[in-house]
Amino acid sequence: MPTSSASTKRHNRSLLLTLASFVIVVAGMRAAQPLLVPFLLAIFIAIICTGPLHWLQQRKVPTAVAVLLIILAFVAVSLTILTLVGTSVNDFTSSIPLYQEKLRELTLGLLPWLEKMGIKITSGDLLKHFDPGKAMQMVASTLATTGGVLTNAFLILLTVIFILLEAAGMPTKLRAALEDAESSLSSFERFTDGVRQYLAIKTLVSLATGILIALWLWIIGLDYPLLWGLVAFLLNYVPNIGSILAAVPAVLLSMIQLGPSPTLLVAGGYIAANVLMGSGLEPRLMGRKLGLSTLIVFLSLVFWGWVLGPVGMLLSVPLTMIVKIALEVNPDTSWLAILLGSEVPPTEAE
Repeated sequence: MPTSSASTKRHNRSLLLTLASFVIVVAGMRAAQPLLVPFLLAIFIAIICTGPLHWLQQRKVPTAVAVLLIILAFVAVSLTILTLVGTSVNDFTSSIPLYQEKLRELTLGLLPWLEKMGIKITSGDLLKHFDPGKAMQMVASTLATTGGVLTNAFLILLTVIFILLEAAGMPTKLRAALEDAESSLSSFERFTDGVRQYLAIKTLVSLATGILIALWLWIIGLDYPLLWGLVAFLLNYVPNIGSILAAVPAVLLSMIQLGPSPTLLVAGGYIAANVLMGSGLEPRLMGRKLGLSTLIVFLSLVFWGWVLGPVGMLLSVPLTMIVKIALEVNPDTSWLAILLGSEVPPTEAE
């Protein structure tokens, strides 16, 4: 009994120490948000770029030249996107007050219908509890915050360059630094391959989703189709609820600009694009289920959004996905990866 009691106390102390360490780390991350967010963005960009880097290295292209080619391509693509979308962002932001006023007028137009349904509510109470204009303001603030992060573009670019240059020599350093180098290197390679595969495929699917949305909205005639395509691209990293969040501002704008019938077409386009990409193409490219449970997606969205702000919400699922892949690699922690996943493993009876 004394031995069991001592073991329980040690276990409780270890648990409390782990929880305290977690709280301290989270508090430190939240305090270091201005520095941490650009660094995390650089890591994700570098992970996506390692695929092309290895492809060039296999074709005997020197590492420095390969990194230079990748960075030039990345800068060219980024500048093209900023040139195409930058004007739309500025125009949309300047038009926010007008859109908010029109949305409030549409909302107040519901009062006669509510009275016929026997629901008595004042205009002030209606706008207090249901104000679509706030959704437009939220989109504008999110775009402004994301644009603020991009002011650190030079820091992000430098970090990506150094990570890519360092990645080439990492296996050799691990072999020199670790005793059981091959085992550690094998686990590290499985982890990096899983993360690279997930981020590369997710980026391609998100890009295809954004292009489809932008084309569909352009055909319908909605303002700022490139902007809504960019929003769909970014929020596609958040499964389950990301497509809903991306559709809200475009649907609201369609109600103002085009009317009810075209709005149904706008909503239908979002649904079709996300069903085609999220349920059709993405699982085929992944080859195996790498999803997170809906609860974990929501909790990670809230947690990383609180720690890192709006950019943290965009990075929430990739960050949690990286943790899941890391847990899958280690047999001792694979049970945690199962709890985070969206699939229910078959029982022995099955």
